[in-house]
Amino acid sequence: MDVILLERIEKLGQMGDVVSVKPGYARNFLLPKKKALRATDENKRVFEAQKAQLEAQNLENRKEAEDIGGRMDGEKIILIRQAGEGGQLYGSVNARDVAGALTDAGFTVGRNQVELAKPIKALGLHDVTVRLHPEVSVTVSANVARSEEEAQTQAETGQAVVGGPDDGDDTDATEIAQQAAEAIAAQAEEVFEADVAEEAVADAAAEVEAEAAAEEAAQAEATAKAELEARAKEAEAQEAETGEADVKAAADAATEDEDAKAGEST
Repeated sequence: MDVILLERIEKLGQMGDVVSVKPGYARNFLLPKKKALRATDENKRVFEAQKAQLEAQNLENRKEAEDIGGRMDGEKIILIRQAGEGGQLYGSVNARDVAGALTDAGFTVGRNQVELAKPIKALGLHDVTVRLHPEVSVTVSANVARSEEEAQTQAETGQAVVGGPDDGDDTDATEIAQQAAEAIAAQAEEVFEADVAEEAVADAAAEVEAEAAAEEAAQAEATAKAELEARAKEAEAQEAETGEADVKAAADAATEDEDAKAGEST
């Protein structure tokens, strides 16, 4: 399908260019986002009539984006998430999360402006591109950590903090499952329609909860086994102690008998 670009599209063309794209790309992205028009004769005439106005508006928008980008470029945001000892997140960090953190930092950013090839699924420092304008993009650093303290350490060392927390992780499996389900819900909403998303979230939450329950069961089993072993050792010790007492008692009785016989013979 041939379309007229109404703004610069990376790897596609500049404003006013007539380019050929796949029909699905045009119908699902370029046209509904008002980034292009169908390249009909009528639309070409409309574009030419509004070209000067569109270029002036684009210039104004670019200057505004450059001003914001000058303040946003290099911004460091912290996102606290639950994760395993290997650094893998229970869930993920997606474009909505990054946009929300930037909004909290005082910037106005939509999730569609955050360019993530795939959700972040590991602890550490991650460079994320934010496109403020078709011709202006900046890079921010997403510091994904399990706590503010670990985020500070990661910022200072430039390395992800993995392994168990120093003071132990007292977060129970149910809480972790809930947090993971919420993270999966946010990701599913971006990819699926509402009804499909609900089904995906339910399945994912059930899977996470099942894994958490299995982990709790394994820990309970290990605890019970350790208690049984301790009781068995205690019983063996008591049995041994009782056996020694019986032997001593028998020896004392034998000695008394011998003394009694000796007394009778005298």
